[in-house]
Amino acid sequence: MAHLKASKVDQRSGYCHVTGVYHSKRRPVELPTDPYLDVTTFLSSRRHSGTTALIDASSGRRVSFPELWHSVSAVATALLSPPLSVRKGQVVLLFSPNSLHFPVVSLAVMSIGAVITTANPLNMPREIAKQMADSSPVLMFATRDLVGKLPNDGGFPIVLLEESRIGAEDPRVVFTIQEMIVTKPNPYLQREKVSQDDTATLLYSSGTTGNSKGVVVTHRNLISMIEIIINRFKLEEGQGPQVFLCTVPMFHVYGLAAFASGLLGSGSTIVVLSKFELAEMLRAIASYGVTYLPLVPPILVAMLAHPSKLPLGRLHKILSGGAPLSRELIEGFKEKYPGIEILQGYGLTESTAIGASTDSAEESRRYGTAGMLSPNTEARIVDPETGKSLPPNQTGELWIRGPYVMKEYFKNVEATKSTLDSEGWLRTGDLCYIDEDGYLFVVDRLKELIKYKGYQVPPAELEALLLTHPGIADAAVIPFPDKEVGQFPMAYVVRKPGTQLTETEVMTFVGKQVAPYKKVRRVAFVSAVPKNASGKILRKDLIKLATSKL
Repeated sequence: MAHLKASKVDQRSGYCHVTGVYHSKRRPVELPTDPYLDVTTFLSSRRHSGTTALIDASSGRRVSFPELWHSVSAVATALLSPPLSVRKGQVVLLFSPNSLHFPVVSLAVMSIGAVITTANPLNMPREIAKQMADSSPVLMFATRDLVGKLPNDGGFPIVLLEESRIGAEDPRVVFTIQEMIVTKPNPYLQREKVSQDDTATLLYSSGTTGNSKGVVVTHRNLISMIEIIINRFKLEEGQGPQVFLCTVPMFHVYGLAAFASGLLGSGSTIVVLSKFELAEMLRAIASYGVTYLPLVPPILVAMLAHPSKLPLGRLHKILSGGAPLSRELIEGFKEKYPGIEILQGYGLTESTAIGASTDSAEESRRYGTAGMLSPNTEARIVDPETGKSLPPNQTGELWIRGPYVMKEYFKNVEATKSTLDSEGWLRTGDLCYIDEDGYLFVVDRLKELIKYKGYQVPPAELEALLLTHPGIADAAVIPFPDKEVGQFPMAYVVRKPGTQLTETEVMTFVGKQVAPYKKVRRVAFVSAVPKNASGKILRKDLIKLATSKL
């Protein structure tokens, strides 16, 4: 821990009593200094001993590293050439479940300095239209099944993520991904220089409160996180490359940073699961010799609850994120599967993934922790009332700072100012404390997000939708705790006078217009929604009311 030698920094907790800043106890990770470096060049130039980059879990199709980089170059050439002629800074929307094409498209787009934005395939047409109106993409990559969800009023071209055009009559379809991959790569094609400060991705997050916002992540942010991820999974001397099963969505920051880009720079093999099903996950683990399994807590709960011991082959590490794991869950799993280590992590879209993690079974046994701060990371625990920095074992809002923290919210100066301060501190909206050994514990959320199976559901979005119903006078949405999914949206509804609106009618109204994970799954009718003097919903009071009967 030579890097913590500053005289005022406590070696045990990493806390500096003079500045009120916690310093990471992890060894710092060296970052590339070349100002003109894009994520794709950074990854493709790394040396490793890996041979297979990607495997499709369902078909068994394998993509070698030379094939991967050839495909990326071919797609980049097709993007730059007429009729597409995509240029640096323009936004390209990738609308797809996990697939072998996801990393190819993402890396090709970023290599030419264009910006990749992704969307959840479960999103409904109104949600997609809203994201497109905000990000103004010039090109769309989508699977045949998802083209129908795209707004009809845009003249943007579409690339079909399929081998052939059969069954795709939409006149906007200009290419299939296969037609782009067979393009002859042209390294001499004129392209603008890409700097580390240029935007790489535009991922949509609900942030600390309210509606979805575009998170601007630069090449430097993404490269910094990739270095941390690769360093976290460094191979032991003489070990072969690891095999990761990608169960997490690649359209999400963790999936994009780790599995659609980052770990490909380490020579690891990524087995791509297009859709999560327990039986398919188990088959893939056995068939492809999976060693690392990333997942969200509900999958771990399902594995533990399974009546028999599941066949987990060569699997030796599970990486859990989205919510802290309970002592009972970790101990129960260790008892059932003694040979498997459980590691945990904490992060946000705004932090380009991992801000803290447990990197060994011993660290994970500090029950309830999200782990220690990632390398190159500083943190503050700030009293929300006074703004004062707090010492170990005191709870306040977690602020983090590091080279991976987003640049800003897209076209949203006000939201950026309320989340990022002038010194680069990211206000996470999470109530946390750091203990005397430097472990982070997430206690509660200041922010109003609902976490359903790891997906973010902003209450404000559902409230705005409920208020468009002719029979609803007012509404509030809260997180309702659930063992299987973590939390689900519950609505408190004030009926308009003379209406007889039912719980089923409310749930159906919302369900038809949002992605399945955003559905309201419980409704209570009230005479008024409790609010403070400034009109802000007193959500904590409603949560207390809802959970008092549990």
